[in-house]
Order: sequence, then structure tokens, then C-alpha cells
Amino acid sequence: YYSKLIGENIYLVLFTITLRVLNCFLVQTSFVPDEYWQSLEVAHHMVFKYPLLFEVKMSLRGYSYPLLFATIYRVLQLLAKDDVQLLIWIPRLVQAVLSALADVKLYSLVRHLENAETAKWVYLCQLCSWFTWYCCTRTLTNTMETVLTIFALFYYPMEGSKTRSSCKYLTLVALAFIIRPTAVIPWIPLMLRHFWQEQKKVDLVLYSYIPVGLVTLGISLIIDRVFFGEWILVQMKFLKFNVLQNLGTFYGSHPWHWYLSQGLPVILGTHLPFFIHGCIQAPKRYRIFLVVVVWTVLVYSTLSHKEFRFIYPVLPFCMVFCGYSLKQLKTWKKSAITFLLLSNLLPALYTGLIHQRGSLDVMIHMQQLCNNSSNQSWASVFVMMPCHSTPFYSHVHCPLPMRFLQCPPDLTGKESYLDEADIFYSNPLKWLNEEFYNGTLPTHLVFFSVLEQEISSFLVLNGYERTATVFHTHMPQGRIGSHIYVYTRRVK
Repeated sequence: YYSKLIGENIYLVLFTITLRVLNCFLVQTSFVPDEYWQSLEVAHHMVFKYPLLFEVKMSLRGYSYPLLFATIYRVLQLLAKDDVQLLIWIPRLVQAVLSALADVKLYSLVRHLENAETAKWVYLCQLCSWFTWYCCTRTLTNTMETVLTIFALFYYPMEGSKTRSSCKYLTLVALAFIIRPTAVIPWIPLMLRHFWQEQKKVDLVLYSYIPVGLVTLGISLIIDRVFFGEWILVQMKFLKFNVLQNLGTFYGSHPWHWYLSQGLPVILGTHLPFFIHGCIQAPKRYRIFLVVVVWTVLVYSTLSHKEFRFIYPVLPFCMVFCGYSLKQLKTWKKSAITFLLLSNLLPALYTGLIHQRGSLDVMIHMQQLCNNSSNQSWASVFVMMPCHSTPFYSHVHCPLPMRFLQCPPDLTGKESYLDEADIFYSNPLKWLNEEFYNGTLPTHLVFFSVLEQEISSFLVLNGYERTATVFHTHMPQGRIGSHIYVYTRRVK
């Protein structure tokens, strides 16, 4: 039954799921705040009603993606199994299994279009990509977008495809759009090509485009109506904020060529020469995949806020070319595979187990405050780090008073706009002395090591002692230090 459901050998499916579950447990670092703040934190609030964050309040994100995790949380709550470790790991394991099924679908797609031989090499390239390893078990909208893109591609009407279904592929693209509106970017060339080649254009619009669009958008609207309490078209707000007003620059900006000079080469890593070789070697009908990669990178290059994860959904397209390249190699095949495996293993393990792990490790100290019930009544935590550096209640799961520096993006268009974090970092000592002049001091302060010297007089004066040092990264920069310190106030 299962092999019929997924359309592949059950052993292949089980092997892939096992590998991605292992992958999940070997990724113990944080990548970007969004993997918590736009999924788990929102879901946690939906079920357990703990305080919430700004971006959903501002309605730039819908509730459709967090609803998946909220459902998991609700089931755990009903079973009285809402232990903090389960709240952290089960959503990630679900995402890992979905990514594994997408890996299998990529194999199936190439097997249907080409043959089992080519599919095997594409599958191998997909499994040993360090960036896929780094991202595919994270609860990021980009991860879900990539999974849905692979599933949709499986049903896309390519020449020679035996699994084509306009309705299925359009539904999956629409779902990806609802979760992350920019997911439509790679699909623009593919949908235009499909429309161009379709004989019955009117039927395609009437019986596929319109019904799929209306139903998925309708469901999304209803979900957001339930949780926002008002009718709101989140996708329009997201596009307006990130694309039309380009307010994403608030989170940093890069030069136009960044994706070409750094973004794509870094996420492809040592697959790059195979990708280039594959582009030259692959049959003409795969040219559309190359168009998708180039088009997506160019479109994203026009937006000034750039991140590696934004182009993660083009990686599976690249893997098709990499696999084709490996299949074409005659003499150096074994050496090439060994090289790919070893050169991807190091960055995968380093980024998954070492780089930026402090943000999650420090939450274990917060959890310990909860476990000790005598602590819970008097303890309070203030996180003095760049915005959303750590997860929040989804990784603590107890009513511990916690606060962090706020940084809502400026929606007023002021040139000189400064958020709370900016004001704090411009003069931390002055800010702390003013903020806690007459107020109650938190029992625990959490901050990066780079801040310690600047605020040492405040710490000494108020009786704080360092109680924990947590390693974070070998590459500290700016406000981010190599370690995270937890300071506890001596109770007089």
C-alpha cells in the first residue's frame, strides 16, 4: 500500500526517511529566527495562549503553516504529553519526513522522465547536498516551499512525463504560495510554458487555474479569519512589504550580484562544477529547469534584502543537472562521488552541530528554571541580544516571565527610525540604568560575550554573577559574540 501511495520501492522510502530522521537529530544549531518565530512560536501561542510576537500581529504571515504544528501541539496537549522536548522535536521530525518524501519524489520524477540510472545519481546528489542537509529538517517556510515545489514538479506536464496532472501540480503550487507568496517566482516560467503549450487554453483556465486558485485562497482566508479575528489577505500584505515597499531591507541589504557571486555558489558548494557540466550535457527539454534557476536568482537579485535560504527552492532543479553530469562521467565517476560525499560531509556536520548552537543550548538553562518550581515563582529572564536571537516559549513551555529587545520594522517610512534593540546597542549601560532605575531587576540576564565589558559596572552594582557560559560560534561578528553568558542575580 505504502509503495503504491508514494510510487516507489518501499526500501528506498524507508532508507530515505531513516536518513532524514538521522539528519534531523544531527542538526542542533539555529539558522535564522524565522524557523521558530514564524512557525513554532505562533503554533505555541495558538494552542497554549502564551504571549506573542510582532510579525503575526502585523499580519505579514498567515496562520496556514503554523497550523500544521499547532495541530501537533493540540494532539500532544490532549494526550497530556506536551513535554518541552516533544514540542521541540516532533515538528522537526514531521518536517524531516516530508523532506524525505520529497527526496523520493525527485527520484521518481527523474526515473519517469529518464531512467533509473539517471534517477539514482540525481538522488545521490540530493542526499549529499550540505545545504539541503542543513535546511530540510528545519521548521522554515522555505523548507516547506521546497518540499511542495518538488511534489508539484512531479505532476508538472513535462515532455515524456507519465505522471502529469494540471490540477495536482497547480494545487501544490497554490499551497506553496499561501505558505510563502514568493514561492510563485520559480513557477512563473514553468506555468507560462505550460499555458503556451496547452492546446485547450480556455479549459485550463476554467477548470484548473480558477477553481484551484479560489479554493486554496478561500481556505487560507478562512484560516486567517479564524485566528486573526478579521478578514485579511496576508499574501498581499507580504508582497507589499517585501517586494513593493522593499521594507525587508530593514533586516539588511546586499549588492545586486550577491546571489551570483556568493548565494548560489555557497549553497551549491562542491556540486557547482557538476551543475555547470550538467547544464552543458543535459537534453534540451531540461532547458526549462535552467531557465527556472536563472530567472529565480535574477528576480531575487532585484530585492535588496538577500538570504541563502531564499534560493533554497531552486536547489532540486540544480540537482537534476548535477545527477546528469555524474551519469555522463565515464572515468572519474568513483573519485567524483567520493569527492562529493566527503566535501559535503564536513560543512553539513559543522553547520549542523557546531556553528550557532548557543541560541538553542542557552534555552536548556531556561528550561531548568521551569523544572525547579521554587525558581519559577520568583525567576524572570531578560534576553539582551539582537532581536529574536533565541526561540521563546516553544522551547521553554512554562509561564516564566521572559522579555527580549523588540525590533518591529518601521512601517511609517521614517528615515531615522530606531527600534528598541538599536537604541539599546547605541549605549547599553545608559539604557539599562534608565530602564531599571526604579523597576524590578530581572533575576537572569542572557547576552552575547561581546557585551560583557560594556555593562560590567551595571552587573557588579546589581549583584549579578555569571552562572553559565554557552558556546555559540567560531565566527563572531558585530553584536554576535562567540559565547552566550547567563548572569544570575544574587538574592540578598
